[in-house]
Amino acid sequence: MDQGAVTGGPGAGRRPPGANCEAGARDVCEDSGRIEQPDDETRAVQAEALDRPLILASASPRRAELLRQVGIAFEVRVSDAPEDAGLPGAGPAEVAEAHARQKALAVAARAPGRLVLGADTVVVLDGRVLGKPESAGEAREMLHALSGREHEVITGVAIALGAGTRPRLLALEHVSTRVRFRDLSDEQIETYVASGEPMDKAGAYGIQGRGALLVDEIEGCYFNVVGLPLSRTWEIIERLTDGLD
Repeated sequence: MDQGAVTGGPGAGRRPPGANCEAGARDVCEDSGRIEQPDDETRAVQAEALDRPLILASASPRRAELLRQVGIAFEVRVSDAPEDAGLPGAGPAEVAEAHARQKALAVAARAPGRLVLGADTVVVLDGRVLGKPESAGEAREMLHALSGREHEVITGVAIALGAGTRPRLLALEHVSTRVRFRDLSDEQIETYVASGEPMDKAGAYGIQGRGALLVDEIEGCYFNVVGLPLSRTWEIIERLTDGLD
């Protein structure tokens, strides 16, 4: 089990941890007010859960590191929920939200009295979702497609509560960031693919690593591209806390 660095729950003190996006950046979030109003029983469980460490329903070391960076107490419980590849007719944002919801609810079902954070990040080019490459050849294809162009990175964020006989989804939304790549040469792409970094990353790059050298500019939240929009995630927790007042 991976523990966060601080004691107390995500609502303790209700002080934002200074996780704002880069100065001047603008993050875009649709349906940001989607907070479920709890009944009295859920409200009591939710209040107690806010004083306990958050559960991160993700195996991503990047998301765990981001939570540590801003001092949010948490532990990791990896979700075993399958990510439905189908979702006929769903757009990229809907896919990201659906996967985040699946992860959060699957873990919340085994975590009574706890708040669970699920997240899923997708890279979108020309309306097509670029997943994690399954081979070096596929990584090269993705990077060639992204070269010199703008794409979108969308992270779905869900918070669920383990309550009673079934988990409850408390919040669901997504954040979008626009990223423009430099014009990449074949040699630059080959060097990056040979590093091995693209292989476990959506879109075949990691902006927090060597992939930063591929990026010309971003519009929106940098942390969203890494895998978790920190400021928006904290805003959701604040709204859940305020809803109990």
